[in-house]
Amino acid sequence: MDNCVIEVEHLTKRFGDFTAVDDITFSVRKGEIFGFLGANGAGKTTAMRMLTGLSFPTSGRGQVAGFDIRTQSEMIKKHIGYMSQKFALYGDLTVKDNMELFAGIYGVSRREAGKRIGELLERLSLAGERNTMVRELPQGWKQKLAFSVSIIHRPGIVFLDEPTGGVDPAARRQFWELIYEAVDEGITAFVTTHYMDEAEYCNRISMMVDGRIEALDSPSALKKEYGVSSVAEIFDILARGAKRTE
Repeated sequence: MDNCVIEVEHLTKRFGDFTAVDDITFSVRKGEIFGFLGANGAGKTTAMRMLTGLSFPTSGRGQVAGFDIRTQSEMIKKHIGYMSQKFALYGDLTVKDNMELFAGIYGVSRREAGKRIGELLERLSLAGERNTMVRELPQGWKQKLAFSVSIIHRPGIVFLDEPTGGVDPAARRQFWELIYEAVDEGITAFVTTHYMDEAEYCNRISMMVDGRIEALDSPSALKKEYGVSSVAEIFDILARGAKRTE
């Protein structure tokens, strides 16, 4: 499909006798927020690692930003942003130093980086904290800063792996405002989360159980299909059938 920035067909990943990702097929459209949901151990992170060029599939095919996940993983890395669930910023560097470091890693010129860093500091209301050590920031501010540096090179797609873990509800809402702003600027967001209320913010969601995608559609369509009033209820229904444990 011409408007798709991620296309996956029969993607599978095995580790010995264990099948972590089991024959999944889906696509993500340009400019949407796609929620990739599932309980711990369902296979979400393994699938994301294949899509971001960090792991190779056992079988199946996929394209991200027009590049093949098997043969063009380095090109994929240049055209995406990635925020892992493990905090990636350097606590012993200042806010500004972190932004300059990641801009350099992503290949942004020094002149352009200065401009973008200034814009981001203003947008995040961090201009007064530019010389503050990152370790001294509240967790919610750290998360928002990590997201901002993941898109400082203006990628076509940003992958967010449990981006709001460990922050309070108010900070989570503010974080999602940043996601909406990024999407308005043309970035596609691929998000994993275990907060089912956040799944309601996505254009479409998939739900993985035991390595397979068991549901995929818009939140409203899935709630209608399952006859429930929330995504959390769908998750509970599907999770009851899971055979894997952590």
